[in-house]
Amino acid sequence: MSDRRFDRPVLVRNGQFLIEEIGCLAEAFEFLEGWPKDRRGPIYKTAFRACERAHAGGVPLSVAHDAFASFARSAKILEGASTAMPCAMGAKSSRGSKST
Repeated sequence: MSDRRFDRPVLVRNGQFLIEEIGCLAEAFEFLEGWPKDRRGPIYKTAFRACERAHAGGVPLSVAHDAFASFARSAKILEGASTAMPCAMGAKSSRGSKST
């Protein structure tokens, strides 16, 4: 499978603490194929079909990205950049600046 990159990655929680970056169609397929069979509902199936169609060139890659992100949101595993990188989002230091 070609490594077709998403415009922006989808961050998902994989396990209790691990955040995984899904940055391309191949990674989305790999994640979806590893999803527990007893948790594969209609939204999972829609995301998988969107990835298949994007791979075949039937829909834009953005459709697969958005469907995968919707699946992750519905499964409550979607993470935002602020969650994935808490140290980068910390309070701003006031060192060296004066209030006027």
